[in-house]
Amino acid sequence: MRTELCDRFDIEFPIFAFTHCRDVVAAVSNAGGLGVLGAVGFTAEQLEVELQWIDEHTDKPYGVDVVIPGKYEGMGEMDAEKLQQDLEAMIPEEHRQFAAKLLADHGVPELPDDVEPPSLLGWTLATATPLIEVAMQHERVRLIANALGTPPPEVIKEIHDHGRLVAALCGSAAQASRHQAAGVDIVIAQGTEGGGHTGEIGSMVLWPEVIDAVSPTPVLAAGGIGTGRQMAAALAMGAQGVWTGSLWLTVEEADVPPAQMQAYFDATSKDTVRSRSFTGKPCRMLRNDWTEAWEREDTPDPLGMPLQFMVTGDAVARHHRYADKAQAVGFNPVGQIVGRMNKPRKVKDVIFELVEECIEASERLTNLMANA
Repeated sequence: MRTELCDRFDIEFPIFAFTHCRDVVAAVSNAGGLGVLGAVGFTAEQLEVELQWIDEHTDKPYGVDVVIPGKYEGMGEMDAEKLQQDLEAMIPEEHRQFAAKLLADHGVPELPDDVEPPSLLGWTLATATPLIEVAMQHERVRLIANALGTPPPEVIKEIHDHGRLVAALCGSAAQASRHQAAGVDIVIAQGTEGGGHTGEIGSMVLWPEVIDAVSPTPVLAAGGIGTGRQMAAALAMGAQGVWTGSLWLTVEEADVPPAQMQAYFDATSKDTVRSRSFTGKPCRMLRNDWTEAWEREDTPDPLGMPLQFMVTGDAVARHHRYADKAQAVGFNPVGQIVGRMNKPRKVKDVIFELVEECIEASERLTNLMANA
């Protein structure tokens, strides 16, 4: 099971785990995979605290994931304060009022006066650059991944100058080829089944298309992976490993409110939808009253990124704080694999089950070939 990327990162298993929880990052890396911390929700100061904690809880390599879209509102402005002011002025009042009414109608309490909701997060080059600079100061950060679009040339150069590798997600072979041409080291091919921001092409179609398009650049398969059988299929197609995300939302180490975790346990694979209602770009999440409300013809259309989250950041913060009261309008990003996420498990148990099932699937295929 040891692939080229296992050797490059000095990890035991080609399992890459995206998560917003530092505990999960450390646990995955300690179990032989590579944990990747989603940094979009942190300021540079907050990210420094998170990475220091991870450094204290693992001596293994890990990664950081940022979001620099190929296109977004305010693109080109590098003064973060001015960018925020400019973007705030672009938000129609009807969007703010509509979001506030949805929360009020569902009885979601407001945040305490001393708690500021998130506004302009790291969705832009101006706000993601400080996050990368912080990550580069931690020697165990071996990978920077960009979740949307091809990273700008200056970003790729900075990461390479620090001796780290760059990965970027894609939803089509054309996007993968642009990543490769820009100097991205690892292409992550994410099928539409995945949670968070996804394209429209299914994993079984997308993976071989991307692998063929960018060979010999290594590819990680992503999108709906939650079993070792899927991992074996990805490796059989030529992937160098798997990129997983939704799977880690229901582990014991995850910082997910109990009511939100229960919503994942109760969901089936048919209960997700790609919606622009929280971030402004198509993002797979659990369908609920919030996603349905923004789709109606008599309601405002979601704004582009990052404007939409500047409207909905308050809702996200209130959902996390009051999850037991806000599930009907909560942000629950997750992929279609949610139908198999039925109980809490420890990170190391998830890793070992993936590995064992992958080996079993590979042996089964080998026996079939031997008997042919």
